[in-house]
Amino acid sequence: MKERLFTLLFISMFLGAQAQMGWEAGGWLGTSTYFGDLNTEFNLKPAFAGGLVGRYNFNNRVCLKFSANYGMVSADDADSKNTFQQTRNLHFRSRVLDGAAQIEFNFLPYTHGSKDEFYTPYLFAGFSVFNFEPQAEYQGEWVDLRPLGTEGQFKGEEYSTLQGAMAYGVGLKLDLSYEWSLNFELSSRRLFTDYLDDVSTVYPDLDDLESLHGQIAVDLADPSIPTAEGIKLGQTGRQRGGSNANDIYVFLGVGLVYYFGDIRCPPYSR
Repeated sequence: MKERLFTLLFISMFLGAQAQMGWEAGGWLGTSTYFGDLNTEFNLKPAFAGGLVGRYNFNNRVCLKFSANYGMVSADDADSKNTFQQTRNLHFRSRVLDGAAQIEFNFLPYTHGSKDEFYTPYLFAGFSVFNFEPQAEYQGEWVDLRPLGTEGQFKGEEYSTLQGAMAYGVGLKLDLSYEWSLNFELSSRRLFTDYLDDVSTVYPDLDDLESLHGQIAVDLADPSIPTAEGIKLGQTGRQRGGSNANDIYVFLGVGLVYYFGDIRCPPYSR
């Protein structure tokens, strides 16, 4: 019974709404923010982000959207109020190149050029593929972390920098004219990896790490602040990150979109 009700609801979404078919395209500017092992307290550290958007309207309720996005994300243990994180003393930055495909559902009927149906809040969900490259600052220069195997990864067994994610969020569409509209959007990515920040599991054997990748890998794997006795956190097998939850990044932006399609009247029926 539940499956039948869902099927009827899905069909009504596509066929029951007044038809307004056609393409939209535009761009957006805003910020990107990261949450993960180096930002467990949801501190906001927004950086520049932007992208391009293409949307196909099936009707005035349902759309299929494609987007290509760019953002920067970063975090620093020094900004945390958590004593462990302050002592751990890790940091990172990464640019993110993101492509997404999503289904959108308008809460209200939305018709371009209408005096009554010119705005709507909306929900969307889908999938994205993204590329990233975490870096840390070392002696005044930014160094790629992945090749250093900071958690004991052997050469050739490092995590991939091309990953997938669930993409979902909320937004508001607002017509400026028949052709132009503004989109205000909060879009989240729940990643299929925990290595956006190069931190996930435990400290490796630092002697083995030095033999594989050199002293720079040891220094960036364990830059922790030593105790008065000179003991650092980086003991083999000791917790470095938390692999029980993957990383997240979020886009917040405003887009300007141009509508190319024409309103199509619903078919005449007797």
